[in-house]
Amino acid sequence: MIRVAKILGILFLTACSTGETSRLDTSGSDLPPMQTFTEARVAPPVAPNSVIARDFLDLAFRLENGTRLTTFSRFEGPITVRVVGRAPSTLDRDLDRLLVRLRSEADLDIQKVGSRSSASITVQAVPIADLQRVAPSAACFVRPNVSDWSDYRARRNSPDTLWSGLNERKRMAIFLPNDVSPQEVRDCLHEEIAQALGPVNDLFRLTNSIFNDDNFHSVLTGYDMLILRTHYDAGLQNGMSPDEVARRLPAILARLNPRGGRAGIAPPKTVSSEWLRSITSAMDKRTSKPRRRSAAERAVSLAAVNGAPASQLALSYYWLGRVSIGTDPEKALNAFLSARALYRQSPRTETQGAQVALQLAAFQLSVGQPGTAIRLVDESLPATRRAENAVLLSLLLFVKAEALTIQGNDDAAASTQREALSWARYGFGSDAEVRERAAEILAISPRTRNAARNTAQNSETAT
Repeated sequence: MIRVAKILGILFLTACSTGETSRLDTSGSDLPPMQTFTEARVAPPVAPNSVIARDFLDLAFRLENGTRLTTFSRFEGPITVRVVGRAPSTLDRDLDRLLVRLRSEADLDIQKVGSRSSASITVQAVPIADLQRVAPSAACFVRPNVSDWSDYRARRNSPDTLWSGLNERKRMAIFLPNDVSPQEVRDCLHEEIAQALGPVNDLFRLTNSIFNDDNFHSVLTGYDMLILRTHYDAGLQNGMSPDEVARRLPAILARLNPRGGRAGIAPPKTVSSEWLRSITSAMDKRTSKPRRRSAAERAVSLAAVNGAPASQLALSYYWLGRVSIGTDPEKALNAFLSARALYRQSPRTETQGAQVALQLAAFQLSVGQPGTAIRLVDESLPATRRAENAVLLSLLLFVKAEALTIQGNDDAAASTQREALSWARYGFGSDAEVRERAAEILAISPRTRNAARNTAQNSETAT
């Protein structure tokens, strides 16, 4: 059982990279060149427009802490974005890709300008240590009516820098780390620019959206682009009340998303406050492991008893698996199996299912079932590529490469390993960490254990 705990435990850094950071290594490397994503593979939203309208109202008029907003706000006219500070080399390319998508998919008039120009949105890269001194639990954040880091530090407690006082968005500043992996920087760009532009809330019920506290999605989805396009539709105006926006939403969504129908607005949907407290505690790395395990078990129980949606119960099982590794690996494995079965019920949770599949593929590799491990990996690769998650993609490929080696397919193994390394450079950043992740997968392989056993036996024989 100790071995199972190690097998599953080493892989958890693939899930939701916002809580884990990796320092960049600028030294030379013999690793293959970094791969990056070039083409977005976006699926349109499938929810009825009545449900999307309800979600839109909750995203636009409620903050993450529960505070209700009384007025609708957005930028008016062309939107400009500038980058200041010591930005990592990949930031500009990922920002350019994002702006192209915002123009083509959300129909926004948004452009990048020079660092010395005034801009609607300022993106400033600062050391992660500086960020964590002012926001210990945040990987990055956005603040209204702030021009740069110095301005934020001087006015961080000023009322006009709070979301609750906005009637119109004129200036936003995004602060993200400049010494983490390229993927973490990109994830911050997507989440914080989206919030600077539109929704200020996250909802656990949104299974195919970046606006979700489960953090499975880290790039804007087709659903998210529709939300942003709706936010900037000519039918809405700054200063509108929630009721005024609600009256106009059905017609706007019927025009922007004809496939979603012409119904009104779905009834309000509430989530158990007790379940929210439990799942939030289970996910909080600052909470002790015993409390996290207890909270995860409570979340599973509450979701099951209250007839919660499958995605909510699956998330509860997923976190029960994550926090049970060190004390009850069998429970962890069963929790992952339950989560995977639930996530497989809908194509809208294929990204979540791929995260769980990695844990199971690694287990199958460790117990000498390379064919099953390869099948689990291959089933998960399309969703992972669509989600543009290089961390998860690299680890899936590391598992597959070792499974192919066990099968004696050395040429395919070498090719897969090289691809894994190239994606890992984008996902993890540091050359040292890339090598460490590859070594961890190798460590759970039966080949490694057999080699260690033979070495030990030979040593005993020699003595």
